[in-house]
Amino acid sequence: MSTPKIKGIVEEMVQPYLDEHNFELVDVEYVKEGSNYFLRVYVDKEGGIDIDDCGMVSEYLSQKLDENDPIPTAYFLEVSSPGAERPLKKSEDVAKAVGKDVFVTVYEAVDGLKEFEGRLLSFENEELVISAGKKQKEYTIPYAKVASARLAIIF
Repeated sequence: MSTPKIKGIVEEMVQPYLDEHNFELVDVEYVKEGSNYFLRVYVDKEGGIDIDDCGMVSEYLSQKLDENDPIPTAYFLEVSSPGAERPLKKSEDVAKAVGKDVFVTVYEAVDGLKEFEGRLLSFENEELVISAGKKQKEYTIPYAKVASARLAIIF
């Protein structure tokens, strides 16, 4: 079974539980590392997620996966917080990150750059405006050119 199909099945299984408990599904990964497969589910909530929350989601999802058995190979299930540098997977995630520090990579150079780390000033009309660099120059990045984005901790 393909990774995107597994991710879709897992998202469908866990979403009702997450909605019921006011959790947000940040991402689902199904990856092979060495000889082992890992199913990783990243969840969050307003104010942050703790180990007890992760345990509750893990128990629920484990039971659902056992009932439906959609993954033909053995794997390890991990449920965790996305961390301080959480990925911004959807446009809604980017919109929530306005005013925060971000790290963005693009498919195609913008103003000669492919990486931007700085403050996300706005996200309107499918464009990110980031203040980055030592001189805090403003860059306007079309959302369609974003390869990846995440929150950043800038020292």
